[in-house]
Amino acid sequence: MRLLLLHSDFIEYEPIDKEIKSAEDLESKSKVRLEDLVVAFIAVEDGDDETVAISAVSEISKYLETVKCDRLLVYPYAHLSSDLAAPDAAAGIIKSVEGLAKQSIKEVHRAPFGWTKSFQIKVKGHPLAENAKTITKQSEELHVHEHEPAEKVSAALKDEEKLKSFWYILQPGGVLTPVQEYKFKKQDQNLQVLANYEITKNRAVNEQPAHVRLMKKMAIADYEPASDVGNMRFYPKGRLMKSLIEQYVTKRVMEYGGIEVETPIMYDSKHPSMESYFNRFPARQYNIASDNKQLFLRFAACFGQFLIAKDMNISYKHMPFKLYELTRYSFRREKSGELVGLRRLRAFTMPDCHAFCKDMNQAREEFRKRFELSISVINAIGLSNEDVEMAIRFTEDFWNENKEFITELINRFGRPVLAEVWKERFFYFTLKWEFNYIDGLGKASALSTDQIDVENGKRYNIEYVDEDGTKKNPIILHNSPSGAVERVLYALMEKAAKVSKTGGVPSFPLWLSHTQVRIIPVGKEHQQFCDKIHAELSANQIRADIDDRDESVGKKIRESETEWIRYTIVAGDKEIASGKLMVRDRLEGKQREMTLQELVDEVRAQTKDRPYLPLNLPKYLSVRPQIMV
Repeated sequence: MRLLLLHSDFIEYEPIDKEIKSAEDLESKSKVRLEDLVVAFIAVEDGDDETVAISAVSEISKYLETVKCDRLLVYPYAHLSSDLAAPDAAAGIIKSVEGLAKQSIKEVHRAPFGWTKSFQIKVKGHPLAENAKTITKQSEELHVHEHEPAEKVSAALKDEEKLKSFWYILQPGGVLTPVQEYKFKKQDQNLQVLANYEITKNRAVNEQPAHVRLMKKMAIADYEPASDVGNMRFYPKGRLMKSLIEQYVTKRVMEYGGIEVETPIMYDSKHPSMESYFNRFPARQYNIASDNKQLFLRFAACFGQFLIAKDMNISYKHMPFKLYELTRYSFRREKSGELVGLRRLRAFTMPDCHAFCKDMNQAREEFRKRFELSISVINAIGLSNEDVEMAIRFTEDFWNENKEFITELINRFGRPVLAEVWKERFFYFTLKWEFNYIDGLGKASALSTDQIDVENGKRYNIEYVDEDGTKKNPIILHNSPSGAVERVLYALMEKAAKVSKTGGVPSFPLWLSHTQVRIIPVGKEHQQFCDKIHAELSANQIRADIDDRDESVGKKIRESETEWIRYTIVAGDKEIASGKLMVRDRLEGKQREMTLQELVDEVRAQTKDRPYLPLNLPKYLSVRPQIMV
């Protein structure tokens, strides 16, 4: 069992929808507000029983006594664990916790089991206000842990946890101001959120982000209960959107000069270069025993590309040369409490391009080009510079030697950024930047990134022959122009949720929309005409479908709107007679009379230079299986 105990000023929650079929019935779905209490978020795990419930209540009671509180809310919260008990068993143990707690605690409440709930909570500010515990049953003895069970982690990850950082706001022009002295303005709101997120390192998510509801509602993606947590299933719409982003980023990297390769997803952890490298990379990995070898699943494309570069015959004339791979998938065993939706996963798709440079001068010049590439890619995907916040990390020595270069990057971004400065270098890179998306819960997620790596050329024995005939190790740049593809979808949905919240029309960029045009026949006699429209649109690489179901025209139009389809055509006698179409434009919120060619030209203009894939579902809605989400 996992417990997260929060001493709170208040919590306010409201049941929204049943999350599982066995969710308990409610007499009322009204909002509940409780004040001055301890909220016990509880995840019941496989193997938990009544003895675990008894121990949990004992721990909860001790905590209430410590913080001098006599009011408790038992709140079922599955997101704390990846090893959940079956719903019926979990519900029983949650109720046992409630019943046992009532025997010793003055006032006990319980949030409903099996429901999606929206909630707000204000946690008190004292040092004991947050407390996490793990309770396990082993050999008939109960064990209570103050933190996660011990696991093998890299030296870099341990260094990251104890890393002493100095935090600044770096402004265009090169002004470096300590965060605590910087006067954040209204337009710096997200930058302030990013600073708080990075400095406190609070990665856990205690509330469902907006994109999780959208990814399910739009049938894009969902959790896969038969897999490890953090591994997602993608429905046809999500698969098509992912494919388009993958194709676009790959095309841009190839135009930049990337040489595409493919590398294994698992490696021998005892390989000298591997063992050394993952102790310089702050990530948790999956380990596998096979044929007397200890293997690990890759958490980046670095090792494979470095091993290829090691076996190449490289001259200074070839540099900088760039290797590229779209990894489907990379694996990181992130903490279960940090995993939610598409924001942070354990298996993800990462476009990863490494540039091998002969010296720092060449590395800086290439770094500038990749910075421009990343800005261009992130904008084309549907996120403006104003949608992201930039963080940059470097050593004090690198800043002193490269202040003008770093300032140039900040000037190009055009806004103040968060800077993390180290007295000495802890990892393999001496400079790193990333674009972060800030979601509605105040969580930051890195998208585009690049690093200057000054170690791995030597570590992997990658050599090039310089002009004087000597062999040297290159400087390596690590760039993902977009970041993880799944995280791009997360950012686009979170942005759409923000637009909706402020009264706008949520949407995806047209080139990423699964269906760009929906055609609705007024009656069966208009089906043939609709087929002709569909054929013409498809011939012009426009994704269209036909709603031929036995439903009213009004309902079909409403469903087209809820699916965020930009253009909807209702075709009947008038359209057949006139040759003109009445096109509903969802973003403009009005109808326009257009010829079919005018519609084709408008869509093609908006999707110019973007990849195209045909519809991956039947064109007739009547023959599509319904996705239950």
